[in-house]
Amino acid sequence: MLAQLKDHPFSVEAYFDYSIVLTFAYPKEQLAHLLPECLELETYQDKWAFLAVAIVQTKGLRPKGFPSFLGNDFLLTGYRLFVKYTDIRGKRLRGLYILKSETDKKLMETLGSIFTRYKYSTTDIVQQYSGSELLFNSDRSGFNIQLNRKNNDINLPVSSPFADWKEARRFAGPLPFTFSYNAKSKMVLIVEGVRENWMPQPIQVISYSIPYLSINGLDSGALANAFIIDNIQYSWKKGRTEIWR
Repeated sequence: MLAQLKDHPFSVEAYFDYSIVLTFAYPKEQLAHLLPECLELETYQDKWAFLAVAIVQTKGLRPKGFPSFLGNDFLLTGYRLFVKYTDIRGKRLRGLYILKSETDKKLMETLGSIFTRYKYSTTDIVQQYSGSELLFNSDRSGFNIQLNRKNNDINLPVSSPFADWKEARRFAGPLPFTFSYNAKSKMVLIVEGVRENWMPQPIQVISYSIPYLSINGLDSGALANAFIIDNIQYSWKKGRTEIWR
């Protein structure tokens, strides 16, 4: 019964003040070992695979249908792989596989650990604004990202494998689905996200330090793109499960 609670047992909704995603490209062989057996990497030119670092400020996060005053506000960061999954109907789904999640409040860690398999921990994430610049910092995690959203004519990062922003937007996230896997039972959990008017805009990355990548041997990734989207309503459907093969 307790294990079933982790299967996203009810729909959830929230308002995003913003969602920022930095995506890093790696040779696909470098990320393959991080996936459970049921998933495949989503690739570009059959060479590059992608890991996203997301920062999301949520407001009023709550079970869907609950009044907004019962919701809670959280700052979330997450480390995710772009993946594909073929379901029991033979339909191929694009989505994300969560490696780790962090939040600025213990309540979110507790609730996330009970109702999801997204590996939450609490850290001291701080956000600062100065004109068009945004700074995110965590002393505990060593996390530091500096961004600038003033320039409307932003170039792709020089290290990006993409030819243009149109190609890069395919890996902007979030994708329609998020997947989890119980290797012992071979049970796949599929959670579908629902959003409207999702139009990510490029944002300039001035600097970044992300120790999680170094600790896990992933510090050699090339910054491929960075996007921001503001003021969006978002929800997640109740999770559904199926046996893999």
